[in-house]
Amino acid sequence: MDSVFIYWDNSNIFHEAQRLAEERNGTPGARYLIRIHFERMMDLARAERPVKRAVAAGSVPPEMRQLWNRLENSGVEVNLFDRGDTSRPEQQVPDQVLQLHMLKDALIHNGDPGIAVLLTGDGAGYEQGQGFHSALELMHDKGWRIEIMSWAHSCSRRMRLWAEENGVFVALDDFYDSITFREPSRPGHRLAPGRDAAPLDLSRRPTA
Repeated sequence: MDSVFIYWDNSNIFHEAQRLAEERNGTPGARYLIRIHFERMMDLARAERPVKRAVAAGSVPPEMRQLWNRLENSGVEVNLFDRGDTSRPEQQVPDQVLQLHMLKDALIHNGDPGIAVLLTGDGAGYEQGQGFHSALELMHDKGWRIEIMSWAHSCSRRMRLWAEENGVFVALDDFYDSITFREPSRPGHRLAPGRDAAPLDLSRRPTA
């Protein structure tokens, strides 16, 4: 099977984009205006290949609802969780849900593996045999090709090295201007200039 299966940990990708925005723009205000261009990010993950399944997990602050709706309309299965639930860490449930989807797909498509494209830099839980890295190793052992898309500054070093040896690591930093944009500041609250997303050049994107 040459189709891709996309698993998107939005909180990890978005929060690390905020940190990078401060670095690149030289002002703390940029972190409050930076946004992920969902369609461009999907184009980067897809890389002009057929998509068998795409799953995203994230939280539901009201200002994000319209963006999540657009992602759903493009065929992505969206799993949202209430950021206000204090009974467990914010990322615990979304991460576990994505990992469950990964393992379920590995089981359903046993004998006919695809290409797993994971958007995260979170390598937590590996020492306990848990987390994204462990799920990827299991899929790789079943014949899946592996691609990790993450910000270079925040990706688990162990997971990145493993991906470079056993699949593909895509540094999102190389596509920063195309997969992010900045909203304009509100009148009277000048933080950083607005910026549209630049065209996406897939010729620089390695694939498994």
